[in-house]
Amino acid sequence: MFSLKAPKWPSLPRLCVAGGALAAVLIPAAAKDAIPQFASKDFGWQTNVEDWQDPPQGAGHGPMKNDPAYPYTSNADGGRTGTQPTVRITNAKDPILKPWAAEQIQKTNEELLHGQRQVPFTAQSRCFPGGVPGQSLWPFEPFYMIQTPKAVYMIWQRDHWVRRISLTDKHSAKVKPSWFGESIGHYENGDTLVVDTIGLQTRMSFIDNFRTPHTEKMRVVERFTLNADGKGITGVAKVEDPDTFNAPLTMQQRWFKVNLPLAETVCAENNEDFFHQNLYPMPEAKKPDF
Repeated sequence: MFSLKAPKWPSLPRLCVAGGALAAVLIPAAAKDAIPQFASKDFGWQTNVEDWQDPPQGAGHGPMKNDPAYPYTSNADGGRTGTQPTVRITNAKDPILKPWAAEQIQKTNEELLHGQRQVPFTAQSRCFPGGVPGQSLWPFEPFYMIQTPKAVYMIWQRDHWVRRISLTDKHSAKVKPSWFGESIGHYENGDTLVVDTIGLQTRMSFIDNFRTPHTEKMRVVERFTLNADGKGITGVAKVEDPDTFNAPLTMQQRWFKVNLPLAETVCAENNEDFFHQNLYPMPEAKKPDF
């Protein structure tokens, strides 16, 4: 049984370069021993924003966005402004994209523009896992964390997807591609969990809701930082995939604390294409699990 109370471990001296020499930095015990308190059975972390936000200044190329010729209005934005929501038509002309990725994106754009599909694919609407880093865009329902000395678990209320982050400094020699890949992590500065992920499969897996694809060479480094007041988390994800992008993408997401215990919600119940919109099919097992 896992404890939901964040553990503490002995800290190591921190080093910095001062005046050209390597010097130890004295850090107050409370700061250097601290592990950010992400975990609780009584609260989780929620976002109501289902697209990546711009990264901190100077971080390079930000997230993929809509084609300027087709402005995008989300359901949330439309509700606030009284504007009709639109579908995401991705900017396939973004020079960050390799030709094959731009071609694939444009193909899905054309399906929407020509009415072949009325609703674009998003993982959360069709009961697929969001993958990494796309699962961070799961909106309107919280995720919860469990922290142990050897691993951190992220558990989403929706469908109870579980992502495991091993607190180690080395990836496995061979990693079999999967939805959430192999994630390893460590804590920094008493407020941040740094996560490095490889081994991500590609079928129906996108880094965002703009349907941006990737290859199995993708590597994602995420930094989850607890806000100073403890009431929110800021996440920054850096995506590198030399076969898909001409440079790294850096994207930001934020969550706020919700003081509610984990509930049960299931995506797949009664989620069919009742209005004949040519929706993407939901995942179905080829054989029973038992």
